[in-house]
Amino acid sequence: MPTLVLDAAALEKLVSAAVAAPSIHNSQPWRFRLDPATSTVEVQADRSRAVPAADPQGRALHISVGAAVLNLRVAARHLGWAPEVRLLPDPAEPDLFAAVRLDAPATAPVPGNDRLFEAIWRRHSSRAPFTGEPVPAAVLDELGGAARAEDAALHLPDHTETARLLHLTAEAERRNTTDPAQRDESRSWIRTGDTPPYGIPVSALGPQDAAGHLPMRDFSAIRAAEHQTPALFEREPRIAVLTTDHDTPQDWLRAGIALQHVLLVATVHGVRASLLHQAMEWPHLRWEARDPHQRPGYVQILMRLGYGPEGAPTPRLAAGEVLEAGSA
Repeated sequence: MPTLVLDAAALEKLVSAAVAAPSIHNSQPWRFRLDPATSTVEVQADRSRAVPAADPQGRALHISVGAAVLNLRVAARHLGWAPEVRLLPDPAEPDLFAAVRLDAPATAPVPGNDRLFEAIWRRHSSRAPFTGEPVPAAVLDELGGAARAEDAALHLPDHTETARLLHLTAEAERRNTTDPAQRDESRSWIRTGDTPPYGIPVSALGPQDAAGHLPMRDFSAIRAAEHQTPALFEREPRIAVLTTDHDTPQDWLRAGIALQHVLLVATVHGVRASLLHQAMEWPHLRWEARDPHQRPGYVQILMRLGYGPEGAPTPRLAAGEVLEAGSA
């Protein structure tokens, strides 16, 4: 077995995979630091790219960083390590969200990990209509298993519950487009031309549902001139609900890890996903999103699954831009 070395080249590969993770408004609110003494990659929150109007508690920030941690773990396994992940490892450093120790080689490959690694580069959020073709039960079961592997759960609501969740999402979207702080913050993350490599390019935005059934996020808000032509979306969307048993910052990180695991497995199977986060941004609506017929749990995010266009890529900061000086 070749000797593993956590050198500059390996670190760049790990961080490049990590930053391909999804984040709210593609804010990429993370930084990375290497502790060479312990062969540990530390993952820190970058609050300069927070979205306080949509995420005053920092819950979505934790989910975003958790998704990056999952990618880092997948990449480490792909390169031959047996990564040890600790969440919120140091109370004295509240912005140190995770530590990934890489001091031991893997004794055997993790089944399916290489497919997840390949999917990192192909996963894009899709804001376009889906075909309406149902996702097979076997694939949905595998997505649920991915969530359970990360101490989360993925619920698949029935028709009545789906309609209720879409109603809550529509109400949240109405609030987002009429609340000045939310509306202005959302617009500020839209990127055109030669701009920083974060935020959402206009090319990655999607249309609104011509039938008014699916409440897709309207980043242009009430600026009608910026809207794409409305399109008909699928009549029976497959909504999935990601939940955790508790609602602490550590649970938010786990939710992000589980979310990205689910999204990568979906990508492996050619299933597209778009995230419906609007109702999560209003505490009362987020609380109402809990299904009273399910066991107690906290809703962390809704996602829409199906088949259709891959989705446009969004820009990413280079590894060197998010690595602390001296790490590489």
